[in-house]
Parts: sequence; C-alpha cells; structure tokens
Amino acid sequence: MLGAGCVSVGGAVPGAPAHHRERGFANPGGPTSSATAWTRVSFFVRRVLASTFMPQHADLPVAANDGRRLRQVAGAPTLTWVGHSTLLIQLDGVNVLTDPQWSARASPVSFGGPRRVTRPGLAFDDLPPVHVVVISHDHYDHLDVATVRRLAAAHHPRFLVPLGLKAWFAELGITDVEELDWWNARTIQELTFTCVPAHHFSGRTLRDRNRRLWSGWTIAGRARRLYFAGDTAYFAGFAEIGRRLGPFDVAALPIGTYLPPVIMKASHTTPQEALDAFRDVGGRVLVPIHWGTFDLADEPLEEPPKLLETFARRRGLGAERVWILRHGETREW
Repeated sequence: MLGAGCVSVGGAVPGAPAHHRERGFANPGGPTSSATAWTRVSFFVRRVLASTFMPQHADLPVAANDGRRLRQVAGAPTLTWVGHSTLLIQLDGVNVLTDPQWSARASPVSFGGPRRVTRPGLAFDDLPPVHVVVISHDHYDHLDVATVRRLAAAHHPRFLVPLGLKAWFAELGITDVEELDWWNARTIQELTFTCVPAHHFSGRTLRDRNRRLWSGWTIAGRARRLYFAGDTAYFAGFAEIGRRLGPFDVAALPIGTYLPPVIMKASHTTPQEALDAFRDVGGRVLVPIHWGTFDLADEPLEEPPKLLETFARRRGLGAERVWILRHGETREW
C-alpha cells in the first residue's frame, strides 16, 4: 500500500490536453489531499477490516420492482436507481446502464472488502435489454468484473469507457468497447454520449494508480438531457460542463463517502457540494447516487440523504427538485 504512493504517471505531455501524463492521467486543478501516507494507509486498513468483519448496517427501503414495466415498450423516459452509482436510464427507446454493480462486495476478493448493505433494487434477471453501458472509472464499486461479464454474455451492449479501459475489457474477452477522452462524444441510436471531466483518481491494484482515465457522462436525446457525474470531488469543471452541454433535465450526483474529509475531500462530494454542483451544471432535478449501498466511509450510511434534504430546503429546493429514490424505484423524467 505504501508503494502505491510511489507509482508515478510522469510529467505533462507537450501538446496534449492538460490532464494527460506520460504514463497516465491527472486532475488539472481543484482540491488536493492533505493526508499523509500514513493517514491514507491506516484509514484504508481500518475501513477494510471494518467493512469485512463489522460492517455498518442500514435499514433502507427497497421498492418492489420486478422489471415488468421496464421491459415494456413505452414512450416516456424513465430512471431507475438500482443502487450505489448504478442507474437504468430509458430514453428514446435506448436502455442505458451506468457503472453496473450487482455483486455482494466492491472488492477484488469475495471474502473481504466493502460489503453490500442494501440489495440491488432490480434483480439482474429482471433487466430489460441493455443497449449501452457507460463506465466512469475503474474502482471496484463502479467497475465489477462479474457484472460486466454477465452483461456482455446476456445483453451484448456497447460499453463506453474513459481512456485506458478498452484494454482492461479486452483481457476479459469483451470487445464491443469504445474508449473516449474528456469532451469526446459518440452517437448511438440517436442518443449522444459525451465523456466529461471529473475530479477523482483511478486504480485497481497497488501499481496502476491513475493509469486509466476517470470521467462523468452526459446523455442527450431528442428532448431530454441527463448528466451522470460518476465519482468526483467538487471542482470548477461542473460549471464548464453546464456551459458546454447543459442545462440538464436530470443531474445524477454522488452524495456519500465524505468522512473523514482529510481523506475524502479531494475525490468525493458532500451533500452540500452536490447541491453546488447541481446549480453549476444547470440541473432541473437532482438524483443523489453513491450512497446507502456499500460500506465505504465513516459517515453513517443513512446520513447523506438526510443532510441533502436539510441543505436543499435551505436553498428552497423541495421534493419536486431533489428525488431521493429508494433502491429499485423508477420515475419518469
């Protein structure tokens, strides 16, 4: 673990975008971590032990959803929160999944690491045909080997990923993959998908930190636009995304994994910062993600949406603008 801090992606690449490095990528600006190496390592070890042997418990409601409505052809766009950062988006006849994760742990091993505390709100076998999958980055709670293998076998979707992940998928035998840099776009069945900046990091082992890019995604249809932030700290890039591609009918923004701030502030948003990002991107409806599913940080699992509601009320935003979905809940947007 200490060795991970010594892995360098090298210097800037002349003539390349500011986030490119010789052997990977970097955040070009925004908050940076003030935590020492010992603080990071001790937190990581403590969280792994806690989530493996003494995980937090959550008593969160799960909506009854057998997927029947989702498998029927309908004209209205729908949004279903499966859990964590996994959304099923139905728009203009296209079914899209974000950061699909159906496993019991967000971990490289089955016997340890962050445990799922709330079951997926939609069973995998109840999914409608999945046409496109977007991936924000390679962390285990966002990119799960078992899930993407199952999706590729059962649904044969197109995977859209940030730079560096196509080779990772190829090692699994998954080849219908397109990798994009920030601000690159692809149109699939009349939907335009744009890879947009995020302020985060990547890595699945001790030796590949920041070798692959991280991102958010925007999805634009005939009359609706959605922003999926993936996993990110609060940064000036939100305003740029809003200027270039907004406003958005829905902004799906992370609200969990923010304690302790000395570790988390450089890569995650608090509920209050999610509201700031919602304002910056020009969102009509905020859908909070990245909470209540995996035991990843020190805040109580049920705290993020409560804080979000409190801060939203202070800004004059009611339930019609901030949708705190139950796992498995579907809404038209």
